[in-house]
Amino acid sequence: MVKIGNIELGDFPLLLAPMEDVSDPPFRAVCKDNGADLMYTEFISSEGLIRDASKSVQKLDIFDYERPIGIQLFGSDIDSMREAGRIADAANPDLIDINYGCPVKNVACRGAGAALLQDVPKMVAMTSEIVKITNLPVTVKTRLGWDDTTKNVTEVAERLQDIGIQALSIHGRTRAQLYKGSADWTLIGEIKNNPRITIPIFGNGDVDSPQKAKMMRDTYGVDGIMIGRASIGYPWIFNEIKHYFKTGEMAPPPDVAMRVATCRKHLQRSLEWKGLVTGIHEMRRHYVNYFKGFDHFKDYRMKLVTSYSVDEINAILDEILIRYADNDLIKV
Repeated sequence: MVKIGNIELGDFPLLLAPMEDVSDPPFRAVCKDNGADLMYTEFISSEGLIRDASKSVQKLDIFDYERPIGIQLFGSDIDSMREAGRIADAANPDLIDINYGCPVKNVACRGAGAALLQDVPKMVAMTSEIVKITNLPVTVKTRLGWDDTTKNVTEVAERLQDIGIQALSIHGRTRAQLYKGSADWTLIGEIKNNPRITIPIFGNGDVDSPQKAKMMRDTYGVDGIMIGRASIGYPWIFNEIKHYFKTGEMAPPPDVAMRVATCRKHLQRSLEWKGLVTGIHEMRRHYVNYFKGFDHFKDYRMKLVTSYSVDEINAILDEILIRYADNDLIKV
């Protein structure tokens, strides 16, 4: 049984990675329905929280059906992160996660996210302050290092464990790689098998199929796997991996009825949480992913991303259901 603090996650948990503009409550709802064991909010700016910025505060919204769930914070200033940790703690998540892995320019070049891999003492000091101000488990997500010449995640893992973090998720790329090339899980496996390390180690990067998940589990011995991009438009990946682990066989892929039903639920959650205009607008980024592999889908996609009417969107989804009912036009 893998545990983070007192949170029991099963024998080999599958985690939904925190993804900006993706892993909001509507998306988390469909991933939870389809087997995600632990999820995180989108990453939240510590500066935004302490300034009470509406976008940052809204990201604190969590719901009981999502539990267990962690609030993820990022920032470059220790005092701001400490105060943001207090605010996050008051929102009553199951854990607080710190982002030391985001590689994007407007985060890393401002001294936050993966930039802290260049200043491990500051990372340790920042993490220690958050551990001190909460009774919740504190976890961290990071990368192998800043670049190929500074892969320092082993030092990071040992020092952060020593000051009290209770789990570590590692993306198998450096900051310099961004999301290019292939993830290298070798160091992740070494950290998991390091006798100094006793906390759960979760691997992240390039897991996009049940077969690959099994290979990563069996080869590197991690305690669980964090899945990000492969879940976008395909939340079924969590249960498909679990089915494969249990039976050794691939579950049948979702048919068009399942895809449409899940898309409708995602849309409904988006409307409930964000309101009509924003809910419709922000759902547009997901349609093409739900129906990836559908032949001659361009016209339907254009209709979906240009409609502001819920009834019209549902009518288009009805058309898709009929058009692709025999599945012959779906390539998976």
